[in-house]
Amino acid sequence: MTLATVIILAGTTGLGGIVVGYFLRWLVTLGQKGSMELTVKQSLLEAKDKAQQIVADAEKEASQIISEAKNEEREKEAGLKKLEDRLLKKDELLDKRQLDIDTETENLKNKHEDLKAQEEKISSLVEAGKKELARITGLSKEEALLELNKQIEKEYEEDLLVRMRKLEITGEQKIEEKSKDILATTIQRLANSNVPDIMSTNVDIPSDDIKGKIIGKEGRNIRTFEKETGVEVIIDDTPGSIVLSSFDPIRRQIAKVALENLILDGRIQPAKIEETVAAAKEEISKIIKQKGEQAAYEVGVLNLDPRILLILGRLHFRTSYGQNVLHHSIEMAHLAGMLAEELGADIQVAKAGALLHDIGKAVDHEVPGTHVEIGRRILEKFGADVAIIKAMQSHHDEYPYETIEAVIVQTADAISGGRPGARRDSLENYLKRLKDLEDIANSFAGIEKTYAISAGREIRVFVKPDQITDLEAKKLARDIAKRIEQELKYPGEIKVNIIRDTRVIEYAR
Repeated sequence: MTLATVIILAGTTGLGGIVVGYFLRWLVTLGQKGSMELTVKQSLLEAKDKAQQIVADAEKEASQIISEAKNEEREKEAGLKKLEDRLLKKDELLDKRQLDIDTETENLKNKHEDLKAQEEKISSLVEAGKKELARITGLSKEEALLELNKQIEKEYEEDLLVRMRKLEITGEQKIEEKSKDILATTIQRLANSNVPDIMSTNVDIPSDDIKGKIIGKEGRNIRTFEKETGVEVIIDDTPGSIVLSSFDPIRRQIAKVALENLILDGRIQPAKIEETVAAAKEEISKIIKQKGEQAAYEVGVLNLDPRILLILGRLHFRTSYGQNVLHHSIEMAHLAGMLAEELGADIQVAKAGALLHDIGKAVDHEVPGTHVEIGRRILEKFGADVAIIKAMQSHHDEYPYETIEAVIVQTADAISGGRPGARRDSLENYLKRLKDLEDIANSFAGIEKTYAISAGREIRVFVKPDQITDLEAKKLARDIAKRIEQELKYPGEIKVNIIRDTRVIEYAR
């Protein structure tokens, strides 16, 4: 084989390879193209199906939304219809009420006009009656009105008296029964002695010879004694007794103790007198402290300032109408506590107020003012409870009753001071009090006779029946009682008894 043939065969083979390669490539390209078209068609079909599904779903959802909207619209229309019906009914009701109100207003207006016309008619009649009465009697307008009132009062006096008496009897019976029950129970529960101790200012001496020793040479002993004790020593011809005089009960007691100790010792001289008086002062101070503490402990009043107890103990040497003031205060505290228990009040406040009610009497000879005012200042100064001060300050009506405990303290004071044998008074004071009672009653017009009886606990007033009516008699009793409360001081209460006695005498001839 020649080279040219080889070259030709190689060229032919190469060309054939190229043609075959191109053909194969065309076949491959044609296959790929068919596959892509198929894929695209399939994708288009799937997209179309999906779009149709979405459209169908959208149409279904839209249809559902439209249906719900229609239902909601129907419900709203139904609600609006109901609301409209309610508003129409309310409107009809308001119209009806307005009509009723207009009718009632018109009726009231007519009634008001009728009342006004009647009032004018009555006023004109009253005015005409007054003018006629003034014309007939010749009185002024004011005098005629006063006379008219008196006639009406006289005309209906019996009815007024019956009703007033009925109310008084009913109220008084209930109150009196309850108060008597409480007071009787309280007094029976307290078994204190009615006869108190009286602190005497007389000093007994073994013989009259001791009087000379007490006076001393040129009166030195008695002058020293009076200087140290602050009391006046009265030595007269009275056998077996020496009198100590002073306005201060503490000084009198110190002087009494010192003088008794000097007489027992027998050595009476200025130096010994000074020593004995100093010892007596210390002894009395201890007694005062003990008495104050014992009193508070006995009645169960605790937590008081020691200075208050010290002043309270001084009342052991003070008397009022012969009644020991400290014993009186202790008795009052027991009574007040039981009354407070019966009435449901504060027991401790009532007891403390009663125990301290007369504390001002311990220093009333040293400090100006009433013993109530002095006592208030003492308690305020030493920090006593305000409730205790209110309870003690009203027992002589110097201050108003602010609490029930104040009324209880005043009641206990009256019970303790008014118990038989609790107090004594001089004959002169007793007679003067009775005379003052009768004078107060006799100062009123229309009084015929007046008698004070029952040891000044009752006053009987006989009035002139032609000058005092039954209604005026009741007013007279009230006025006399008020005058007695304002002008006299007395323990307990005084009964004012008005007696109007009408007697008609005629002779048959």
